[in-house]
Amino acid sequence: MDLPDTERQLIDRFLDFAFAELGLARNTQLAYRNDLSQCARFLVARQSGLLRAQRADLLAFLAERQKAGQTARSNARLLSAMRQVYRFFLRERLITDDPSALIQSPKLPKGLPKALSEGEVEALLQAPDVTDPKGLRDRAMLELMYAAGLRVSELCDLKIGEVNLRQGALRVRGKGSKERLLPMGEIAIDWLNRYFTESRPMLLRGKASDRVFVSNRGGPVLRQRFWLMIKACAAQVGVIRPVTPHGLRHSFATHLLNHGADLRALQMLLGHSSLSTTQIYTMVAKEGLKRLHQEHHPRG
Repeated sequence: MDLPDTERQLIDRFLDFAFAELGLARNTQLAYRNDLSQCARFLVARQSGLLRAQRADLLAFLAERQKAGQTARSNARLLSAMRQVYRFFLRERLITDDPSALIQSPKLPKGLPKALSEGEVEALLQAPDVTDPKGLRDRAMLELMYAAGLRVSELCDLKIGEVNLRQGALRVRGKGSKERLLPMGEIAIDWLNRYFTESRPMLLRGKASDRVFVSNRGGPVLRQRFWLMIKACAAQVGVIRPVTPHGLRHSFATHLLNHGADLRALQMLLGHSSLSTTQIYTMVAKEGLKRLHQEHHPRG
């Protein structure tokens, strides 16, 4: 079912506001557009629409998604989008009541981040074939991601002007367009220097690009491609459990904390807006100490 122009224009108007005023990240905007478009189609099929929706309509849509197998986390994101858009409609005086106001968020499972051991990370970093231009690029990407705790989108979107090898620092634009300055460490700097000198010119083939990491066609490295690479590297070195780019970021945080990093400093490095988000890593560290005790203590 095609989305009526009136509904599409409402969503566009909200997303323009969200980008300008809320600093909504690009990936979040895409997710919101998809969620709100699905919601609008459902409402139109019920002879309603975004501006005419009642609480019962939104609950029916959430129930329909749950029947279709959508996760609680996915529905929580949808509800967040609904709340944002209806606050915007109230502000613009397009509606007088918020139909999402009394809808409770689904309960989310509280899983701990899956971090690799330091040995597993070391093996993973050494997996790419650095005699090949793409392998050297992949090694530099893995080293930088682990050294700076980057999100995969931050890594793939990194631009030349945001890297200062002489000072050993990165300027990263994270969620909500918030900037932070990150140290890289000597090993990551060395691999980046090798990549810039030996590999990047060969991958670009005379083309120009402002991205740090480029494909063999001279375009940016896509997040999906990086995910496939890290998965292949994990399989190559015998890491059996699932490995994702976000897992490498979790490993960065967990290893720093295990070596005595301050929680506030870790919050700044990760770019978390709330300390409570960072505090989950203290639970990861405690779980690691429990396993250590159980494995090695005579009465564990």
